[in-house]
Amino acid sequence: MSKTLQHPAVARALSFGLLLMFWIAAAELTADASVLPQPWLLLGPFAEAIASGALPYHLGMTLWRVLCAFVPAMAIGAALGFLMGRVSAVDQWLDPWLVVFLNLPALVLIVLCYLWIGLNEAAAILAVVLSKVPNVATIVREGARALDPSLGAMAEVYRMRPLARLRHVILPQLAPFIAGAARSGIAVIWKIVLVVEFLGRSSGIGFQIHFYFQLFDVAMVLVYALSFIGVMLLVEALILQPSERRGRRWRTA
Repeated sequence: MSKTLQHPAVARALSFGLLLMFWIAAAELTADASVLPQPWLLLGPFAEAIASGALPYHLGMTLWRVLCAFVPAMAIGAALGFLMGRVSAVDQWLDPWLVVFLNLPALVLIVLCYLWIGLNEAAAILAVVLSKVPNVATIVREGARALDPSLGAMAEVYRMRPLARLRHVILPQLAPFIAGAARSGIAVIWKIVLVVEFLGRSSGIGFQIHFYFQLFDVAMVLVYALSFIGVMLLVEALILQPSERRGRRWRTA
C-alpha cells in the first residue's frame, strides 16, 4: 500500500467514500425514497431546514445540552476516578456504586429523573451526567493506578508544592486517560442527549427526530441526524483527537 493511501486524512476520506457507496447501493436496492432516499435527495430538505432556521436552532439546543452535561460529567468523573485510584479506602466504598451505575441503563436514569424532577432541563442534564460519570471515573481510576511512583518520589525530594506536583507530575501522566475519557464521553453523551430530547424535551435534534418519526419522514430524520453527526465528527477531528495526541506526546518524546 502506498504512503499516500496510508495518510490518515486520505484513509478517512476513502473510508467515508466507501460508506457513501454502500448507502447509494442500499438506496438503489430498496428503490423507494420513502424508505431510504439517495444522499443527493437530502440536499433540498437540508437547505429548507437551514433557511427556515429550524435546523440551526435545534442543533444549537442539542449542542448546548451536550456541553452542559459534558463539563460536569468530566469534572466529577475525573475527581472520583483519581481518588479511587489513589486511595484504596475510597475505592472499596465507591466501587459497588460504580458497578451499579455502569450497569444501569441510561434509559432508566432518564425516565427516573423525569419522574422525580419533572420534564425540564435540570432533569435532562442530570440524567446525562449520571449516565456518563461512571465511565469517566473508571478510565481515570486506571490512570491514577498507573502513576509512576518514581516521579512521585522525585516530587517529594524536590519538595514540590501540591499545585506544582498536580500540574507537572500528575496531570501529564493522566492526560492520555482524561483525553480517552473525553473522546468516549462526548460520543456517549450526545447519544444520550438525543434520547433525553426524544422522550421529554420540546427542542433539539432528538425532538425533531421524534417529530419526523411520527410523520414517517425518513428524509428529514436523516437530515437532522446527519447534521449533528457531522458537527460531532468535526469536534472529534479538530479538538478531541489533537488533544489526545498532545496528551500522549511526552511518552514518546
